[in-house]
Amino acid sequence: MRNSLLILGFMFFFQTAFSQGGKVIESLTFTSKSGTKMNYSVYLPEDYTTSQRSYPVVYLLHGYSDDETGWIQFGEANRIADKGIAEGKIPSCIIIIPDGKLTWYCNSYDGKINWEDTFINELIPYVEKEYRIRKKKEYRAIAGLSMGGYGALKLSMKHTDLFSTCVALSSGTFTDDEMITKSDKEYGMYFSELFGKGLQGQARLNEAWKSNSPLDLIRSVPLEKLKSVRFWIDCGDDDFLYIGNSSLHVEMRKLGIPHEYRVRDGGHSWSYWRSGLATGLEYIGEKFHR
Repeated sequence: MRNSLLILGFMFFFQTAFSQGGKVIESLTFTSKSGTKMNYSVYLPEDYTTSQRSYPVVYLLHGYSDDETGWIQFGEANRIADKGIAEGKIPSCIIIIPDGKLTWYCNSYDGKINWEDTFINELIPYVEKEYRIRKKKEYRAIAGLSMGGYGALKLSMKHTDLFSTCVALSSGTFTDDEMITKSDKEYGMYFSELFGKGLQGQARLNEAWKSNSPLDLIRSVPLEKLKSVRFWIDCGDDDFLYIGNSSLHVEMRKLGIPHEYRVRDGGHSWSYWRSGLATGLEYIGEKFHR
């Protein structure tokens, strides 16, 4: 028995030490029917090339001013996934990282930006044919940081039929009061192209804003649909986005929407998101397991 345990231990060591890890392909380009181009990166688990089976998928969204390479270059998403899979904490899965540019993963009020429609109606069906991806809701999750955390929340709330799990790290979720009181400069820089130009005060709380705000969506989307999605919300105690994230937790508690809410030591930083992604993928993996 002792010798068998030693052999198993050596086998595990050598498999871990000499494992090549998953494959990353960065900055691929998808062109929609309307001619819109969207770059994306893909992570394929190590056993993808040696198996014939299909895999669950995580759509991983980056933050403001980043692109489809950020989660790999700075977030080390491939290393985190490799480690979690090797340790048996998460099942083998495919990760798709689309370029959200500065869109907040939305369609704009004037129809000039159609990121959400392109992602939902075209990119997802495309990559799920291009790669061996399981196409059922239970095997599809969405996650993101900051702007991407906002995107993960609002996309999973608006499309409850598509995503089984949402992981939002330091999400860019703002209360109505925060939106009303933003300076004209800040509003103009970050939001005017999406929700309306030159708006001030209450005028900013228009339909374009409300139809994309997680704090409004939890009231407008039927509760039974929201309850079909597993939510993980994580924001650091020193993060400037704490108001919107804590408000979302309180309102979801009031409405009886099941979710997990975490406040850890840290701020708006890659070190926080790297550790958060590791835990978030484990949470996602719970749904992927049978």
